[in-house]
Amino acid sequence: MPLSEQEQRLLDEMERSLYHHDADDVAKVGARGRASYTAIALAIVAAVIGIVLLIAGVIVQQPLVGLLGFVVMFVGALLGFAPPRGLTLARDASEGPRRAGFMDTLSERWDQRRDPED
Repeated sequence: MPLSEQEQRLLDEMERSLYHHDADDVAKVGARGRASYTAIALAIVAAVIGIVLLIAGVIVQQPLVGLLGFVVMFVGALLGFAPPRGLTLARDASEGPRRAGFMDTLSERWDQRRDPED
């Protein structure tokens, strides 16, 4: 059963709104910045210490030491993948002149897909 003109207009409006908000969300995610060398170094050190503690816990048969090693590894992974704001470099300061990043390119393609005449 086909949609009425009013239903079709409402559906089109909802679709445009959804695409607009999705593009805004993509832009927000891409604007975070990148990890500094300090965050990367801390993540690697924490991961190595965690692995050593985990292996040591297995060797000496102490579950608490192994659990501590796992927690330290997990914290290291969190630092590496999602560093705190204090350990990130600002996007503008680290890139110099503004250039289109991966997320910006995706956002532009998404907008062009919806509005081909632009």
